[in-house]
Amino acid sequence: MTAFDPLVVPIFATPFGLATVPDAAELNPAAAQLFAERALPERADPASRPPQMFRSREDLLQWADEPLRRLTAGIIGAALSVVHSLNELTDEQFAAFQLQARAWFTIVRPDGNVPSGNYPNAAWCAVYCVAAPEPSPSRHDSGLLRLHESFRATMFSDATNTVLRAPFQSGHSTWQPVPGQLAVFPASITHEIALHRGEGESVLVTALLRFLAPGQTGMPWW
Repeated sequence: MTAFDPLVVPIFATPFGLATVPDAAELNPAAAQLFAERALPERADPASRPPQMFRSREDLLQWADEPLRRLTAGIIGAALSVVHSLNELTDEQFAAFQLQARAWFTIVRPDGNVPSGNYPNAAWCAVYCVAAPEPSPSRHDSGLLRLHESFRATMFSDATNTVLRAPFQSGHSTWQPVPGQLAVFPASITHEIALHRGEGESVLVTALLRFLAPGQTGMPWW
């Protein structure tokens, strides 16, 4: 039999970045208390009211409370570091961009979840964990951030492509939220917070980011 030496490379790679927000241990308890106090109907996102979950309006970056301003500054700074690490721009080029961002907080209670969705008008999505419950003894996927794989939805499955080695295997990707950590990924990816089957509450901050280059037009402020 003729010997072959094939070359196989990954294509359509999707970035998923993690970063730790400075001073999280100090700032998270203050933020969690503030969110609990303000999880009121008049502060809720009117378009999202599933049971056992509270999502605030997208005005978190405008709040004047000092602990929260420090926390959101750390979240945005960590997200920028991930995004910058993914491109070939110089520090000067990246610093010249105008950032557009919005953010909100979410409290997921027992038997609650965040329904799947994506954000076509943003470039990047950042999910930060303020507080996380203890893992559920009965559901390993309780409260996970699940990113849905969709680009291979029309791929024919047979005995060879269902057992591909990493990084080519198919399937959704998951991340277990950890207090103080931030996950950053393209905002176009459909994702969800899986059903929370444990005790306590999961408290998250989600931020959407996009950038305006010098002289760029046609992308009005959100």
